Amino acid sequence: MSGNNKPLMIIGGGLAGCEAAWQAAIRGIPVELYEMRPKCSTGAHTGADLAELVCSNSLGSNLKDRASGVLKEELRLAGSLLVECAERAAVPAGNALAVDRKVFSAHIEQKLSEQANIKIIREEIQEIPADQTVIIASGPLSSPAISDEISRICGSDNLFFFDAIAPIIEYSSIDLDIAYTASRYNKNDEDEGDYINCPLSKEEYESFVNALTTAQRIPLKSFEDAIDSGVQAGKMSFFEGCLPVEILAGRSMQALAFGPMRPVGLIDPRTGKRPWAVLQLRQDNMSGSLYNMVGFQTNLLQKEQERVFRMIPGLENAQFVRFGQMHRNTYICAPSVLNASLQMIKNTSVFFAGQLCGVEGYMGNIAAGLLAGINASRYIQGKELLVLPDEMISGALFKYISSADAKNFQPMKANFGILPPLAAKTKSKRERYALYSRRALTKAEELFERE
Repeated sequence: MSGNNKPLMIIGGGLAGCEAAWQAAIRGIPVELYEMRPKCSTGAHTGADLAELVCSNSLGSNLKDRASGVLKEELRLAGSLLVECAERAAVPAGNALAVDRKVFSAHIEQKLSEQANIKIIREEIQEIPADQTVIIASGPLSSPAISDEISRICGSDNLFFFDAIAPIIEYSSIDLDIAYTASRYNKNDEDEGDYINCPLSKEEYESFVNALTTAQRIPLKSFEDAIDSGVQAGKMSFFEGCLPVEILAGRSMQALAFGPMRPVGLIDPRTGKRPWAVLQLRQDNMSGSLYNMVGFQTNLLQKEQERVFRMIPGLENAQFVRFGQMHRNTYICAPSVLNASLQMIKNTSVFFAGQLCGVEGYMGNIAAGLLAGINASRYIQGKELLVLPDEMISGALFKYISSADAKNFQPMKANFGILPPLAAKTKSKRERYALYSRRALTKAEELFERE
């Protein structure tokens, strides 16, 4: 039990912090939600909106035979505010849930502002109080001051790696005489698809890859210098789940053609044939005036992004409203610090949520915020903390980050591979995924009906 009557302090107004604030507030807990923007910038966010999406506007698949889709359904069953707001701000994205970033943030800020138990405070927190229940959800772009505090209470150095975001292009600058609309494996001939596809021939693709891998990049040293001298840098590397496109391309000539530029299921209607490679563009706002380059996180110099990306057919005159860029990404060594309830092992009044605790992906961040908000409320109320069944995607995710090998720990995203094995043998991957999904959602329904 917390032992004081102070409000629950939540540090960070991102996805996890906002979800945590809502879950605690609807359980009758007074909440103070601290967001340092706009007083302190992060270098990657463009404004001061709560729950601003930085890297992509897609929250992943809605399909129940995909891990992201199952996790999303678990969160719907749990009453997630952010999933509800995402659905209200949805833009066309095939079987995925993608949102208009500004509308999404606006819905969340309105709901939190109207909730009587939540007070939003625009201020940087530099110290973690010892006499108050706290959820730390300051995210991968935590300020140097709070990063120092996290390092202090965790008893070990923070871990850093570099993350990257993809460019956004004006729709009006895309040449639709070359590019075409399609989603993978459309079965309805009348459905043109929700993605814009820029097709490349073998020669065009190889020329593009050669230009990409030899283009000038922003030196990593500049990012190291940007880290406050008071924060120990620890390990700095790229996270495999969000590699800059030029790093991936440097692994082999065909790496992109089998990765973000794979053409499978994207027949060009003008030729009736599959291109050698395809760049996909996904709608980024409700009006359809902006599109982002799917899977094209980059650390190229801005002038090089213009030069190289305009080599892609259909983007010869592309106008960039946001260039790709690198940013520092911070996370704790969760297996040494947290249990599966997201409570600190040593400092029991402190909970972690979001990417900072080692979950990867928007839905993972929201799920962590939801559980942290529930459990911080239970802690304050003197109740037993909730540990989600590991048959659920969310439960398996939190079990993984709290029990993985600490020496080689890296953030984990939702996937079926972290689930416990099925009792029954299956004949195919599709059947196995369907059984995983059914088992997970049955557990979620049972749990959240009681909760």
